[in-house]
Amino acid sequence: MPARPGSHPWTRYVAMGDSFTEGIGDPEPSSPGGFRGWADRVAEELGRTQPDFAYANLAVRGRLLQQIVDQQLAPCLALKPNLVTLSAGGNDLLRPGGDPDALAAKLDSVVQILAMSGATVVLFNGPDTGSSVLGRIRSKVAIYNENLRTVASRHDAVIADMWSLRQLRDPQMWDQDRLHFSPLGHHTIAAMVLDALNVEHTLEPLQPKPLPPRTWREARSGDLVWAREYFVPWVLRRLRHQSSGDGITAKRPTPGPVFGPGVPLGSGEGPLGSANGQGTREEGTREEGTREGAGQGSRA
Repeated sequence: MPARPGSHPWTRYVAMGDSFTEGIGDPEPSSPGGFRGWADRVAEELGRTQPDFAYANLAVRGRLLQQIVDQQLAPCLALKPNLVTLSAGGNDLLRPGGDPDALAAKLDSVVQILAMSGATVVLFNGPDTGSSVLGRIRSKVAIYNENLRTVASRHDAVIADMWSLRQLRDPQMWDQDRLHFSPLGHHTIAAMVLDALNVEHTLEPLQPKPLPPRTWREARSGDLVWAREYFVPWVLRRLRHQSSGDGITAKRPTPGPVFGPGVPLGSGEGPLGSANGQGTREEGTREEGTREGAGQGSRA
């Protein structure tokens, strides 16, 4: 019997990482933690054809690589996933003295442990920051990316290649803080991850409208607002050895179902179920209908 469209072997998915994986920049009040993000979007698609699919997200904003290892690796292994995504090292590279070679060596042992558990491991390389406010670390990101390819090859991991995702050069892919991705950026990255896993999905590429040209005065004004509201507070946190994730816990610490189908981008609606994860009886009925219909449709 041929495999149905969108079928895959994974039943339990755990996401590890920092603000990127937590979904910062993609606000959704009805999602756990108040953010959706690419990992939630991937889980929504994977759950369409796998009725028993469960998903946990251990990512916390501001975490450095060693903190991710110390705080998320053991809980991840305890959940016994057969799919793990890991994005780590970006916050380290932003700091003075961030060494892409040392970071990759540390990451290698983590990926080895995850791979030995039998899980499929997906690693994220960094996007091309040449045209962004992060352009100063472009060379470090490029070196780190090449090291990650070696790590992935050693442990048969999958690379989610953000460097080659040229759509991310569009300003509309980025949040107002210019450090995190917008809902459109997270949507685009989710589609790329599913493609890397060779999973047929329903996330269609969206062509963002070009931004209207701005005058020099408008552009300068926008830069000053960004510096005051985002860049200066970020620098002050670094000087005070503070993190945006201080006091924040994982939004999905235990694996559970992903309620309902993915919500169209920009609809303003979240997954089925209330913010605390307890859906109504009507929502439960809708969820069962979604499960019964899984696999009957094809990619739009």
